[in-house]
Amino acid sequence: MNDACAFENLYQASSARLYGLALHILRRRELAEEALQESFVSIWHHARDYQEGMSAPMAWMSTIVRNKSFDVLRRHRHELELGSAELDDAVLATLRDPAANPADLLQVSSEAKALAACMAALEETHRNAVGLAFFQDLSHSEVARELALPLGTVKTWIRRSLTRLHACLNGRKTG
Repeated sequence: MNDACAFENLYQASSARLYGLALHILRRRELAEEALQESFVSIWHHARDYQEGMSAPMAWMSTIVRNKSFDVLRRHRHELELGSAELDDAVLATLRDPAANPADLLQVSSEAKALAACMAALEETHRNAVGLAFFQDLSHSEVARELALPLGTVKTWIRRSLTRLHACLNGRKTG
């Protein structure tokens, strides 16, 4: 999987589109470039983990770019002069399916806002563990390696975070 020539071809074929996604989320060239670089490092390191039956290659890479963009956004939030409503719109835009009808978009929008609000209530370290596990589809062991934490700690954080997310989302539905 570590074929430099194939990786270069992949970069040439996909980097413009993935950069556009990062730029759409971050709205600043230097931050989008940072996210894209981090994304391709992650793609290189996790190429062997890609499962063809789970998603198309571009969808898998787009998920990585979106997550890395959010990581960059969190690191540079103080530098960005986006209002929270504008930020929510940028996040929601990345979740939309071009083929979705208006009712689908409304449902995705409200669910995404609810999930984003509940995720924001988690501690940053717990949010990162959940993000790696579910948005990058890493195993608990891989999350532990990525965060340089004991496996038991990662499992506990993810389990507790999922319980909190479940309670938060259910509270929003009934509240």
